[in-house]
Amino acid sequence: MTHALTLKHAKEMDKRDTLAHFRKEFYIKEDHYYMDGNSLGLLSKRAEESLLTSLNDWKEHGIDGWMDGQEPWFYYSEKLGGMTAPLVGAEKEEVIVTGSITTNLHQLLATFYQPQGKRTGILADELTFPSDIYAVQSQLELKGYSPDEHLVQVKSRDGYTLREEDIIHQMTDEIALILLPSVLYRSGQLLDIKRLTEEAHKRGIVIGFDLAHSIGALPHQLHEDGVDFAVWCNYKYLNSGPGGVGGLFVHNRHRGKKPGLSGWFSSRKDAQFDMDHTLTHADSAGAFQIGTPHILSSAPLLGSLQLFEEAGIENLRQKSLSLTRFMMDLFQQELNGYGFTICNPLEDERRGGHISLKHEEAARICKALKANRVTPDFRAPNVIRLAPVALYSSYEDVWETIHILKNIMEKEEYKQFENTRNVVA
Repeated sequence: MTHALTLKHAKEMDKRDTLAHFRKEFYIKEDHYYMDGNSLGLLSKRAEESLLTSLNDWKEHGIDGWMDGQEPWFYYSEKLGGMTAPLVGAEKEEVIVTGSITTNLHQLLATFYQPQGKRTGILADELTFPSDIYAVQSQLELKGYSPDEHLVQVKSRDGYTLREEDIIHQMTDEIALILLPSVLYRSGQLLDIKRLTEEAHKRGIVIGFDLAHSIGALPHQLHEDGVDFAVWCNYKYLNSGPGGVGGLFVHNRHRGKKPGLSGWFSSRKDAQFDMDHTLTHADSAGAFQIGTPHILSSAPLLGSLQLFEEAGIENLRQKSLSLTRFMMDLFQQELNGYGFTICNPLEDERRGGHISLKHEEAARICKALKANRVTPDFRAPNVIRLAPVALYSSYEDVWETIHILKNIMEKEEYKQFENTRNVVA
């Protein structure tokens, strides 16, 4: 920074923001600063409308809503997959909206983890979200392998970030599959997906990514980069609602591959109601569906994706980077000396959509923020995550958030709370 940042500066940036009008599309509490869109995005009016459409289809058509509704349910997952594909840089037939992130991960691990000879290991990392490790451990055990011996987790040098060279070093001839996060949930570090994919394929290793903390915040090029598979949830930056249906990607070079876990909705659409006991699976990512689509948990995503089509993911990425840069600059201006450390990467090309602040009193500081009209996010043991979301956060929101935090630290308001997490952090 070459000059002090002021509230006037924040307001001027809001006036120049070409995406500012999307804020009116969301239900935002007055005089409240929501910085937790990286865990659960806010409800938009479009998402509400698309949910009400599916409810009305049920009301008006009953079972005929599967084919005769305003948004026919039988093809809903494929329609949403096609709308999601541009956000991940995929062909429309490579993406399907289905299941949950962990059930989709189980599906793709069951499909792509095929140990042979000495290639029996799965490579992950020690910083990834716990659910991914649980799924990997389960799949190893189902194939008769001990996770203690066959799960390799790349170590972090600082406890918050990973180095690509350390991951590549672990890509040995004993590894059959690699699963990594695109953005590390705790620190917000963005990994080099293209480089890691190229290095894995040089060694004949299948590689997949968990996009939970990147989809909707930044663009991807999964098809061009050659990623084998990916999974994600839609309720964070994509604002599909609590417990919203997840999504998955399978590269077209695997087109026609039999799903590891088959179900009725794995079927080719024109053959599904033949009721044959021999599966004719879809020749697309639709093959990796298992059960009947959860329509009322999928419907809000339709309205939300319309907003992404209008805004453009590249534009959203640029605003996201600008918001987080502004937040970090303000933080350094206002909060030096209060015991915080920024543990997310500072470089734009290595940062996802949120910033991470390390502090020994993080849990109680988060409670104090909530008591002062800011919704943050705590991750054990000592990280505060703040995510100004491009579709609905303003620069003035960021300004107010940092100054509320400064006031809490100056007055030591956090000391009235216990430094322990709530049941749901």
